[in-house]
Formats: sequence, structure tokens, C-alpha cells
Amino acid sequence: MKAAALTRMTLGLAAIFATGAAWAQAGKGPAQVVKPPVSQAWIDVATFAGMGMPSMGGGGGGPMSMMGSMFGGGQGGKNTFGMTQTGSAGRWVDVTLYTSRNPALPEALQAVPAGTQLAPTLKLVAPKIEKGTPPPPGDDTVVEHEYERPKGKMYLYWGCGDTVRAGQPRVLDMATARPEDFGKFFISRRATQRGAHSAAGRPLWPNEVDSRMVPANASLVGEHAFTGQGVPEGFKFGIGPQQDLMPAIELRQSDAGGATQLEWAALPTARAYFIAAMGAKGGSEMEMVFWTSSEVPEVGMGLIDYQTNPAVDRWLKEKVLLEPSVTKCAVPKGIFGEGGGSMLRMIAYGSELNLAHPPRPTDPKIAWEPQWAVKLRVKSVANAMLGMDMGSMQRGAGRQARPQQGQPQQGQPQAQPQDAAPPPAEQKPEEKLPDPVNILKGIFGR
Repeated sequence: MKAAALTRMTLGLAAIFATGAAWAQAGKGPAQVVKPPVSQAWIDVATFAGMGMPSMGGGGGGPMSMMGSMFGGGQGGKNTFGMTQTGSAGRWVDVTLYTSRNPALPEALQAVPAGTQLAPTLKLVAPKIEKGTPPPPGDDTVVEHEYERPKGKMYLYWGCGDTVRAGQPRVLDMATARPEDFGKFFISRRATQRGAHSAAGRPLWPNEVDSRMVPANASLVGEHAFTGQGVPEGFKFGIGPQQDLMPAIELRQSDAGGATQLEWAALPTARAYFIAAMGAKGGSEMEMVFWTSSEVPEVGMGLIDYQTNPAVDRWLKEKVLLEPSVTKCAVPKGIFGEGGGSMLRMIAYGSELNLAHPPRPTDPKIAWEPQWAVKLRVKSVANAMLGMDMGSMQRGAGRQARPQQGQPQQGQPQAQPQDAAPPPAEQKPEEKLPDPVNILKGIFGR
């Protein structure tokens, strides 16, 4: 009897637990069905200060314009797609549009507010790409870049301060380093997703038809809209001040007893800051030094780029990034050795904007089928040589050459026959950079 009662009790408890588990699962319900948007737009907004002359693509002939050319630049004052990634001084906007209803969409229009000084519309034109397939419309995958493995010894310093902190630097000897040594040294965070890009069937701006520069005092704030064959009707959205073009970082440098004091004015829409310097130690090609403003070890090779809002907020808590209220940071004395030079890069992260229509239903039983979505990314970046104050040079963005009164702005859309041949590409004069610059170019990539 006792055994039978115990068995019945055990079975009863099992039934109760099973029922409870079933109820809990039923309470959770099935996962919400989420479909990709019919149409997707990517807008990248960037301000660069420091290297290069905005309207000359770094070809002004001076030492800074020569350095600017290594970061890319416009061609003869014309705007070209991809300038939000090059680093050439100026204010830049890149736009890409996709619609699943017309995967071979040749062109589209983006209505822009009067404050852009590019109104009423930007003409988006799909690039002529013969090979390869366009990437999938989803854009949540972190984009990874390949880096060439350096040689010799590498030194990592981190943190703002006049002197080197205890326990630094970390040293990596390429001749004897084991795989785990590389992992410990190259700590590099990155959460950069796909933004504006060039792909067949995806109209973009700027382009050969509409290559207007972004005016010096332009503003993106206001209502924008996309139209084109296969683009859903009502693709309209607003851009607020938080996602407007950011001011240039006015980075000042001064000697502080051998350390380099960096100072800047706080940017009103900055979410966080990060600074990184890389260079040859004592002029040697076989010894490289990395320094970043992080309070924890961080090489920083993936951080001078757009990052998602959650990642920026997380790295602020981890003290990888500087708070938006911070306006100064010192690079420790002597870390680059006698005669050593380095490139300095600083980024102010803006707040990314993600919109979709209609909004995601709160009821998980209702499938989410957005008609359109927009991803807008914002940043402001300064490039400089460490110890070389930019105050006496042409710093800041938005000083592009303006057309004379009564003349059309260069690159303004004009009616052309469909079979009109595009203008021949302008050839840039070959510039031979000094060895230290070539070293830094190899380190920085783009």
C-alpha cells in the first residue's frame, strides 16, 4: 500500500510539473514572425577634420594635403560615394536604397528638406557592377575587416595620463609569439554593421549624375522621403537634431613636459569619444606602438568607425570609451621614443537612428511585416599627427569651395540622354610619400 501510494503521489507530482511546464510554454507563446522590410535605406553621415583639403581631395600640395591623400578624398571638388569612410576633411553623406519589389532598380529620388541646401531632391543612381552578387538586405551582421599581420615587436599602452601606468606596456614579439599571445595583445572591440554600400540594383548618392558637395552649413533636420519604381508609397520619415551632421572635432595639442595634452570642445550630440595613436617607435620599421584612451587594454583597430548605440553604451560602462562630457586627455610621455612619429585619430560617436514602418506590433501573435526601414549612422572624426597642433591649419569641415553666384553647383543633376557616356575618370597625380608615412599608411589601411 505504501509503495502504491508513493507511486501514485510521484505520478501525480510529475503530472502537475508537466502541466505547469506546458502552461509556462503556452504563456510564452510562439515566437513572433518578423519579415524583412520591402524597402531599406541606409544613410551614413560623417564629418572629418584634420588631414586634407575638402575641395581638393588632399591634393593641395602642402604637407597636410599630402597626408590627407592617404585617407582618400574627393576628385576635383566633386562628391563621390564612399567619402564617409575615407577620412578626407569635410562633411559627407552616403545613401543606398533597396527594394525587394524591384531588385534591379536603376534610379530613385530622395526628397530632402530645404535646410540641406540640396533640395528638392537627391537623385540616386545604381552603380554599374558587372561581377558579384549584392549582399542580403539584412544589416545586423557585424562587418569584419582583414588586417595584415605586422612584423617585429609591438607595444600597447592605454589610458590618459602624463606618464606610463604601472604594468604597461604589453609587448608582443612577433618572432616568438604564440596564438594566445596574439589574442591577449590584439583586444579590439567592434560592432560596426553594414551601412551605405555600393551594390547592383541599389541606387546610391552621390554619383556621376548628382555629385554635389554637402554645403558647409547644411542641415539634414526635417522630413525625407524616397520614391522609385517598386519603392512602397509613403516612405517618409523625419531626421531630428540628434542625427544631424555633427560639428568638426577641433582638436588642440600642446606639450606637457614631454606628454602630449589633447583638448577639444564637447560636441552637443556626441554619445562618447575614443582616441587612438599608432606609430613607429623611434622611427624603426620593426617596432610599432599602439596607444588608446581606453581605461582597459584595447588596441582600437575596430573602433574608429560607426558603432551601434547598445555597443557604445556598454563600452562606456566598461570605460573603453570617454564620456561625452570629457574634453581633455594626455598621451603619456616617451611612448613613441626619440624621433618616433604617430598618427592620431579621434572619433565622436553620434546616435544611430533605426526606423521602420509600420512599427513592430506589441502582440507577438501578430507578424511584423514592415514596408520600409531606415538605418542612419552618424560620426565625427579628427585625423592628425601626434604633437602637431591643427589650430594653425585648415581644421574643421564644411569649407568646401562654393560656386560663384549665378553658376550651377558642380555635379547638379542635368537632363542627359540615357546612352550618354559618363565623364572620363580624372587621374590623380602620383605622390611618393616619405617612408614614415608609408609605414603609417600600412598600419592604418583606410
